[in-house]
This record gives sequence, C-alpha cells and structure tokens, in this order.
Amino acid sequence: MPARKSLLRRLPRNVWVVTATSFLTDISSEMVFNLIPLFLANVLGVRTAVIGLIDGIAETTASLMKLYSGWLSDKLDQRKWLTVAGYGLSTLAKPFLYFASAWGWVLGVRFADRMGKGIRTAPRDALVADSIQPDQRGMAFGVHRAGDTAGAFTGLLIAALVIWTMQSGSVELTRSTFQTIVLVSIIPAALAVLVLAFGAKEVLAGTKQASPSLNLGGMDRRFQVFLLTVVLFTLGNSSDAFIILRGQERGLSVLQVMGMLLTFNAVYTVFAGPLGAWSDKIGRRKLILFGWLAYGIIYLGFALSRTGVEVWTMYGLYGLFYAATEGTAKALVADLVPAEKRGTAYGLYNAAVGLTALPASVIAGLLWQGLGSWTGFGASAPFFFGAALALLAGILFWRLVRTG
Repeated sequence: MPARKSLLRRLPRNVWVVTATSFLTDISSEMVFNLIPLFLANVLGVRTAVIGLIDGIAETTASLMKLYSGWLSDKLDQRKWLTVAGYGLSTLAKPFLYFASAWGWVLGVRFADRMGKGIRTAPRDALVADSIQPDQRGMAFGVHRAGDTAGAFTGLLIAALVIWTMQSGSVELTRSTFQTIVLVSIIPAALAVLVLAFGAKEVLAGTKQASPSLNLGGMDRRFQVFLLTVVLFTLGNSSDAFIILRGQERGLSVLQVMGMLLTFNAVYTVFAGPLGAWSDKIGRRKLILFGWLAYGIIYLGFALSRTGVEVWTMYGLYGLFYAATEGTAKALVADLVPAEKRGTAYGLYNAAVGLTALPASVIAGLLWQGLGSWTGFGASAPFFFGAALALLAGILFWRLVRTG
C-alpha cells in the first residue's frame, strides 16, 4: 500500500487536472444522459429502434471529429486548448434538453454533446500519455477512469436524490423531474471547463504532421490488428441505454434504475485504478482478454435475467469489465505507437469504437422491438448477440494481437 501511494504521488499535475475535469464533467453528464432512454420511452413514447438510432448517430458523427481532432493535435503540437474547446461545447449543449419536446431535440443535443466529446477525447488522452512515463501509463489511465467514474457515481446520486424527492414511487420518469436534473447539471459542467483551462499545462511532443489521413498504413501492424478486433467487439457492444431499458422491462422503478447505475459506477470507480496499475505488471493483453470474457458472460446474464434484481446484479459486475478494459486499452494504444503519432492513433481508436456504435445500437434496437410490423426477437436478443461477438473478438485478439 505505501508503494502504491508513492506511485500515485509521482503522477504529474496534468493527470490530476484531467481527472478532476472528467470527474466534474461526469457529474453533469451522467445525471442527465443515463435518464435520456427513460425520457424518450416514458415521456416522449419513442420506440427502441429510434433510441438506438439517436445514440448511434450521435456517437458515429462524433467519431469523425475524434479522428480529425487527434490528427490536428499532432499537427499543431497542442493538446490542451482543443480539449478545453471540446468540454466547452458539451457544456453549452446540455441546457437545451430542458426544452426538448420531441426526439429531434434530443438528437440535436446528443449530437452537439458528442461533437464536444469528439473534439476533446483524442487530445485529452494524448495529453495524459505525453505527461507520463511508460511504466506508469496503466496507472495514469486507470486513475483517470476512476475519477471519471467517481463523477458518474456522484452525478447519479444527485439525480437519484432529485427523483426520490419528486417521484420516489413512480415506475416511469416524468418531464418535470428530468427538467430539474438538467438545470442542476449545468453547474459542474461549467466548473469542469474552468478547472481544465486554468489548471492544465501543455506538453510539447516536438513534431508535426503534414496532412490528415484515414490511412492506417503508417501505423504499427499490431495497432492495426488491435483496431480490427476492437471493431468486431464493439459491433456487439450496443449502447448501455438498452441495459437501462432491460432493467425497467424486468420491473425496476426509476429510482431502482438509478440504484443499479450507482452500483455499476461504484464497482468501476473502486477497481479502475488498481486494475490499470495491474496492467503495468502483468501486461495489457491479459487484462483485456479477461475483460472481454467477463463481458460475454455478463451479457448472457442480461439475456437470461428474469427479475430486475438479476439485471441489477449483472450491471454491478459489468463495472468490472469497464474497469479492466477502458484505461488498459488506451494505455495499450500508447504502447503501440510513437509519441508523435499518439493524437492520430487515439483519434483512430476512438473513431473505430464510435463509428461502430451506430450499427451496434441500431442492430440492438431492431433485434429487441423490430421495425414497422415486425416486432423483433424480444428483449434478450441484443444481449445474446453481444455475447457471441465478444467471444469471437476475444478469440481473434488472443490469436492475432501481440504486444511484445
């Protein structure tokens, strides 16, 4: 334990500032965006196919910006102000949810928010990677993910208190409750932008690139193969909105859904740092394989769940998957590419994940409720599909991806 505390003290200022920014941003975002599926379904009466389409379009469009923003941060040799701009755009978008009266409003806000995320994500990850030594990358990204998720936990707790105050026994979300939560979310979002703008310091890589390119040819082959397996895995990793809807479909009230989300984020927060640091010791590859295997088993659990309590339990365990893989995968990207290409590499990685989000979420929505006169295969179908693709992607990762 003393050795771990010493390692934490050695983390540079930028890691802590970025972590604080993510903490505050997730307080704001998670209290609102986890309720959007319920707002769309309960208040606006939207079907799951449209919910999946909204999430997919928002994530996919943002992914194109992630790619360009990562390249631009390499070209300009500037990470900080692109990151600040991305957080600022997301902050400006959120208040418009207060006025949402149709799903098009929600799509517009989600689009703008994800554009902000697209602008900031690759430069932010590159800023963290540039600020840290290779033997601490896993810990640095793990600490960042822990802070991010602690913010999510805090935001969900605030939202749960609002729900408990305004509609504690209700099965469905009401418009007035959602609007109140939107207003509260603006405060931490604004604070996050200020913390980053005045707290972070630029780290210069010292090189620039000539022009943007979607060509992976200049990247390490190990990175290319890793991206291939990530795309396959993500195709079955639909929006977590479907897990929220699954919990409600199995009998959880709105307040119980918030409890389920709090459990997930508590597990994620507790284990993200230690598992990230563990990847520095045992290797990223083993931990990612463990995480993908856990994902497949948990998704089978979602598919076979008969009660809301079972969905709640599975979602708590789902936090272990995120804790094991989110920070570890980003540390692996830094391991596989040189410093002068990290912004572009993180752009490619985040774009690969985000571009696959559209078909993943649309497929999940169609499998669940179908389209038009076709009623789909039921609530279990998206989770069976996700478990199958996780198994296939895990086998390919195990056989093809080498990190040494």
